[in-house]
Amino acid sequence: MSTFFPEINDETLRQLPKVAGAYVLVIELEADLTLQNKRFAGKILPKGTYLYCGSANGPGGIAARVKRHCKGDKKPHWHVDELTSNGVGRVVSALVTPSGCECDLRVAFAALPGINIPIAGFGSSDCLGCPAHLLAAESHAAAMAAMAEASSFPA
Repeated sequence: MSTFFPEINDETLRQLPKVAGAYVLVIELEADLTLQNKRFAGKILPKGTYLYCGSANGPGGIAARVKRHCKGDKKPHWHVDELTSNGVGRVVSALVTPSGCECDLRVAFAALPGINIPIAGFGSSDCLGCPAHLLAAESHAAAMAAMAEASSFPA
């Protein structure tokens, strides 16, 4: 079963499960972001609300991965780190699905109104079936509605 954390703060970060699974982050970009990653260099993500679908199967599980994404001072490793390590973007909420699959979450979210793919291939370089794991929401309200609806998705 999925759990929706509508607000990320120290208390909610402590409640995240330390198990393998999938998650969706709501990331707010406070300004346009020109990407630097060589594959996407020069592409611009406009100011707005984004959803990133990821997985966490290593030590510490979902809790460790989401906490890492929430840190502003980290060495970029994944595509999404560019959104959260430059002072422009921050994680504002999360949906976690123990034993879930990031691709299944991406498919479910992409089918919801107000959600689209901003840059093909972003966040899904190790995935053969998904066009991207980063989605754009037409508004913060659309993202929150999608997250609330997704909390009822089967795991």
